[in-house]
Parts: sequence; structure tokens; C-alpha cells
Amino acid sequence: MRVVVQRVREAFVAVDGEKVGKIGAGLLVLAGFEADERMEDLDWMAGKIVRMRLFADEAGVMNRSVQEIGGEILAVSQFTLYASVKKGNRPSWSRAAPGPVSAPLFEQFVAKLSAALGKPVPTGVFGADMQVSLINDGPVTLTIDSRAPE
Repeated sequence: MRVVVQRVREAFVAVDGEKVGKIGAGLLVLAGFEADERMEDLDWMAGKIVRMRLFADEAGVMNRSVQEIGGEILAVSQFTLYASVKKGNRPSWSRAAPGPVSAPLFEQFVAKLSAALGKPVPTGVFGADMQVSLINDGPVTLTIDSRAPE
């Protein structure tokens, strides 16, 4: 599982011009899955995202988690996180889990995020052509791979 996590002041995702998910201060999480994901990957990633200290404390040091600040999380599925550009100029997404596999993985991941955060996690629409808008705060942007944690 791969994610891109962005600290945001606000973010929303729209489909056909209609906002389907939005948050205030918190984290925008773009999530991609491989076909052989394990539940441990989803558990680890959800816990890591909710507990990461990416928000400033009184001293201005990134020392608080999204949970500690009462922030929100917006989750958006993004199979293109598994792009391979090894050959040619057209990316290949052969490592990305196909929709029938990744849709339930995404739903389970969102449920785990919501449970860990203690509040609902809005999302985009799986498989739709989405437009994601955000005000990146910092900017703070991280990439995390559950199989290669750094």
C-alpha cells in the first residue's frame, strides 16, 4: 500500500462539479493498493497516519498528530501511485490492484482510518474522474509505502 499524505488547511474532492467530500484542517490522504495487500498493511498505515506528528505545538515544532489537534482526514483512492515509468514514456499501472480488488481494500482502509481517528473520514467516489482541491499547509507532503517504511 502506498499513500501520499498532505497536511492541509482545507481540501475537497469533486465529481462532475459537485463536492462529494471536504474537510477543514487536517490531512489529505491519496491511497493506492496492490492486489496482494495484507490487512496488516492497512492496519499499520491507518495507525501511522493518525499518529504521525505533523502539526505544530505551542513552540511551533511538528509534535502533534491529526488526532491530537482534532483535525480531519479526507481519503481519495489513487491507483496511479503504482505507476511504473521504467519503459517508454507511457506509465504502466500493472502493479495496481484492479478495481474489484482495490475498492473493498479502500473501503476497509477508510473504516480503519475512521476508527483510529474517532470520526467519519470523507472520501471521493471510487473509480470516478475526480478533481481534488487543497490548500497545502507548510507545505508538508509525505509518501509512505507499507512494504518499505522509512
